[in-house]
Amino acid sequence: MQNILLTEADMITMITMIGTGHVFKIADQVSFIVKYTWPDAVLVELDERRYIALTNDTGDRKASESHSKLYRESSEYQNKISEKNGAKPGGELLAAILTGKIVGAEIICIDKDAEETMKEVEEGMSSIERTRYAMSSVTDRLFGRDKVNVAHKDFAADEEMYIRKMRKRFPTLVEKLIDERNVYMAERIRGASEKYNNMVVVVGDAHVRGICELLDGMDIDKIRLAEMMDQESMNKVKSRIWDRRSEESQ
Repeated sequence: MQNILLTEADMITMITMIGTGHVFKIADQVSFIVKYTWPDAVLVELDERRYIALTNDTGDRKASESHSKLYRESSEYQNKISEKNGAKPGGELLAAILTGKIVGAEIICIDKDAEETMKEVEEGMSSIERTRYAMSSVTDRLFGRDKVNVAHKDFAADEEMYIRKMRKRFPTLVEKLIDERNVYMAERIRGASEKYNNMVVVVGDAHVRGICELLDGMDIDKIRLAEMMDQESMNKVKSRIWDRRSEESQ
């Protein structure tokens, strides 16, 4: 029998990319995916400071006065909606981290510094965009979870159209919070792929499409938020993961 030796170049990196929502109760679904994917590394949409806050159970629930106004408002809003959904802000990220550690995976933070990013957003906003954002914040406080649920359904129905509308209304927000972070996180993922052959990447659902386009040519299994929010779809995801594990063990 001829022995075949695989070089690093011959080995294909498999990426399971999970698109989440930080205010939804999906920690169990994320934990299942990480556990049965059995990754070498779990890459999470966190910077080092947010990672420490989340894993130390401070959760950044009360943004300090040193944070920008936009950062504080965003943090308070996520806390409020998460509580109404019976979830912990970033609970799905924590679940990915803890489960990743259980299976012996390396945990890697791949996001830009959130505080610096939000400062850049504030500084880059035009007066019109600031006004629109202020008005949007008022409706957020009035309608809370209902508005989030509607946004989730609209995004799932037509992601491209949803982002296009957001880009028109809030160009700086989309550029700084989505576009630039997509590039940054894609670079971090590509760098990690040089070392790890089986990775789980956990990012906000709005980042999945953009990051995957930047990682063109890589083997990526995408699991979206809408799938995890629907029991029937999640059952199909579970079957897909089981089938993949069975194939790998043969």
